[in-house]
This record gives sequence, structure tokens and C-alpha cells, in this order.
Amino acid sequence: MAEATTEAVIPGARRSRERRAYGFALSAVMLVILTATVAAPSPVYPLYQAEWSLGPGVLSLMFAIYVVGLLIVLITAGSLSDHIGRRPVILVAASLSLLALVILVLATGVGAVLVARVVQGAAMALGMGALGAALLDFAPPHGGRLAATMNGALPPFGLAVGSLLGGVFVQFEPDPTRLVFVVLSVVVVVLGAMAFFLPEARPRRPGALASLRPALSLPARVRPVFFAVLGCMLASWALAGLYLGMGATLVRGIFHAPQAVVGGLAIACVTGVGALTGMVGQRLDARHVMIAGAIALVVGPLLVLAAVQTGQLWLMFLGNVVGGIGFGGGFQGGLRLILAEAPEADRAGLLSTVYLISYFAFGAPCLLAGLLTPTLGLRTVVIGYGVFVSVLSAIALALQLARRGTRTVELEAVQDELAHS
Repeated sequence: MAEATTEAVIPGARRSRERRAYGFALSAVMLVILTATVAAPSPVYPLYQAEWSLGPGVLSLMFAIYVVGLLIVLITAGSLSDHIGRRPVILVAASLSLLALVILVLATGVGAVLVARVVQGAAMALGMGALGAALLDFAPPHGGRLAATMNGALPPFGLAVGSLLGGVFVQFEPDPTRLVFVVLSVVVVVLGAMAFFLPEARPRRPGALASLRPALSLPARVRPVFFAVLGCMLASWALAGLYLGMGATLVRGIFHAPQAVVGGLAIACVTGVGALTGMVGQRLDARHVMIAGAIALVVGPLLVLAAVQTGQLWLMFLGNVVGGIGFGGGFQGGLRLILAEAPEADRAGLLSTVYLISYFAFGAPCLLAGLLTPTLGLRTVVIGYGVFVSVLSAIALALQLARRGTRTVELEAVQDELAHS
């Protein structure tokens, strides 16, 4: 009798592990791909500019307008997956992402691109909250810190993948304004089909309609840490926004590098190094990682400003790498501190709030920079943008140094884990 019970329990436990592993892996891949779809158009923008005779303000608007869809959905439906489950929200996000890619494939003017970008913002808003929460739900035992790190590392990694992919297709393929979106559409369809089999790790809870009332989810126990790390997170995403929105134009206009793949690589240096920094710093104290990131966010933009003044492309890439360390450390260190305080039932809503503020910093300064470029010139705007990021990072660094004696939940968890290892 005992043997029969054991035989029944072991296969059940094995199936449970397999389902969790499937959910964890699929959530991670989908988070990367959804983010990549947002970055893929960046190397294409100069082609749109030449083909449709666009000014820099319109170019920045095409990048930043996704914030409209992002804000609307995050404020209303950011916590929806906490109520109706992760799978249905993820499927809707994949469907919206596919719709945006199809519009980009068929685009013949600015209007279609603007609509596609708004739809991409809505897809990202739904996907980031639900997929990020799913990563935490499906994390392996004692893997909460890994899942929190991946929540910070995967979106920048996706931005790197998308910008590199867009640059390669623009440089080497026969239909550079469309083919990259066709390829990503196929990938999204495949992942969407796989998401139909995504298990649910947490019970649904009532209140789905009430959760659609415009609001930001910020539990009281999270607020002190949230506001303490806010400056680093804003500076991190503002720096990334400079490259995603204006990186390809910057490489062509100031450094006179005509190859589109160079523009994609310049973007990937920031976002890819940011993702790598988060993974490498996974076992380090999150506050130390964030302080190191804040220092790099001060230094990196200053190196880019020196490159703009001297016209040295290699110096810009060095600044991008240092800035990427700042992007990864500043954002991911802060996110780990926030998630360590987060109640399990509020994960999706809290992640949506974090991403809303981060992506607003990602898009709004770039839009303003684009509007100012016709009047002030690209060089002046880039210098002003870099100074803004450095000053914001310096302020955030001072705040963190002032709080360095504070004990965090994550630090306690790390020390407990080491004590039992």
C-alpha cells in the first residue's frame, strides 16, 4: 500500500516540477520577445525619416508614443492577472503584439507606425506585469531572488535583442522596413500557441472589474523602499530611452557611421550590458549593486558627452558600456529591493506600477529631446540629455549613501539562505 502511494506521489511531483519549469521558461522567453518587438523599430527609424521626409520631432514621437498605450493599460489593467489568472492576460498581450507587428509590416506612412506603437505599448503593459508575476509564481524552490533578478534583466536583454535584430535586418536584408517585423510575427505566433498550455500557479481572486478602475498599486510596506530607489530607476530608463529613441540617428548624424548595424550595436551595448550586469550581480547585495549602478550612470553619460564633443566613436561605445552597467545595476538592484518587500497577492499590480514609471522615464525625455532638436540641434540636445541623466543619478546616489545602514528584507533573506547552506 505504501509503495503504491509512493508511486502515485512521485509522478505527481514530477509533473508539478515539469509544469513549473515550463511556465518559468516560457514566461522568460515571452518577456524577452515582447520587449524585443518594442526595440526592433529603432534602427528602422532613420529609413522612415529618409523615405517619408520626417523631422526629428516626428521621429521621437514614433518612438515615445507607445507610452500612451502603456500608461492607459498599466493604470487600468496592470493588476488584472492577479484576478483572472496569468494565462488569459498573456494571451491578450501576445495578440496585441502580433497586431502591432502586422501594422508595421503594412505601414506606408507615419499614421500607421504611430498606431502600431500605441498598440505595442498596450501589449507591453499587459505582458510585463503578467509575465513578470508568472516568473515569480513559477520560480524554483528558493529561487525567488533569481526570478526577481530576471524580472530586471530580461527586459533590457529583450531591448538588446530587438535593436540588434533590427540593425542586422536593416543592414543586410532586401526589405529592411518590413522583414524584421515578419520574423518577429512568426515568433510571437509560436509563443502565443505555447502560452495556451501555460499552467496557473495561483488561485484567482475576486475583484477583476474593480481592479480596472484607474489606480497605481503600491502597497504601504513597499513605499519606503520604492521611493528610495526611484531616482536610480528613472535615470536608468531615461538613459536607455536616449539610445532606443535617438541612438541610430546619433550614430549617423554626429559620428557619421552609415551602417545601420552600428546603430543597433550602440543600443545593444547599453541594454545588453545592463542585462548582463543584473545577472552577474544576482548574488550580491542589491543595494550595493544599485549604488555601483548609480556611479556608472554618472560616469557613462559623461563619457558619451566627451565622445560627442570629440567625434570619437570608440569613446561613445565605452560610454555605452559604462552606462549599460549603470542601467543594469540601477534598475535591477532597485527592482530586487522592491520585490523583496512585495506581498505575493500584489505582484502583478506592483510590477505594473514599477514598469509604468520606468517606461515613462524611458519615453517622455526622448520625446522632449526630439521636439527640441529642430531648434537646438542634435548635438546640444544630446549633451543636455546626458547632463540630466548624470545629475539625476548623482542625486539618487546621494540618497542611497544616506540610507546605507538600513537593513532590507532581501539582505535578511540572503543572510538566512547563506546560514542554511
